Amino acid sequence: MRIVIAGGHGQIALRLERLLAARGDEVAGIIRRAEQGDDLRAAGAEPVLCDLESASVEEVAAHLQGADAAVFAAGAGPGSGAARKETVDKGAAILFADAAERAGVRRHVVVSSIGADPAHPGDDVFDAYLRAKGEADEYVRGRTGLDWTILRPGSLLDDAGTGLVRLEASTGRGTIPRDDVAAVLAELVDTPATAGLTLELISGSIPISVAVKSVAGN
Repeated sequence: MRIVIAGGHGQIALRLERLLAARGDEVAGIIRRAEQGDDLRAAGAEPVLCDLESASVEEVAAHLQGADAAVFAAGAGPGSGAARKETVDKGAAILFADAAERAGVRRHVVVSSIGADPAHPGDDVFDAYLRAKGEADEYVRGRTGLDWTILRPGSLLDDAGTGLVRLEASTGRGTIPRDDVAAVLAELVDTPATAGLTLELISGSIPISVAVKSVAGN
C-alpha cells in the first residue's frame, strides 16, 4: 500500500511510519519544515513538504494522488494557542479530508482525541482543542467519498507500548502509550471494515490485532 500521513513529523506519525515501512508499505509524510525530512527518511518514509495551514485543496490532493490510504495525524501541539487549534486541528483536518476526496483516496483514518466535541464548553486552550477536534471529526463523518475511521486516544504517554488495549465506541478516560496508538493505526489502515466507526482507545488487556478485528464491521 501507499499511505500518506499528514503531520508526518509528529510523535505518533514517526512511530507509524516506522511500522508501515517495516511491513513493506510505501509511506509519505507531509511536513512543514524541510529540516524535518531526515527524521522521516530514518523512519523509512518519504518527506513531502507542504504547509497544511496555507496550502490549497488542489496542492494537497496532488500529494495524495495514487495513495491507497490517508492518515491525519497533524496537530498544533502543546504550547500553541487557541488560534492554531482552529487552523491545524480543525482547518488542516478538513482540508486533508477534502483533498483525499478530490484525489479519490477513500480510506481515511483520523487521529482525534477522547472528549472531542464541537459543543465542548470552556475557554481554556484545551477546551478550544477539543472543540476543534470535534468539529473536524463531524466534518469528516459527513464526507460520503471517504471510508473514514476516527480514532480517539486517551491521554498520551511516552512509555513503551504493551500491545494490549481497549478499543471501543466508548471506553471512558484513560491513558495509552504513543507506541500503541501507532500500532492500532497501522491495523486500522489495513482494516477497511472499520470504516464508519468512531473509536476510543486506552490501555487495556486485549491484543491490538484482536481488538481491531472485534470492532471491524460493527
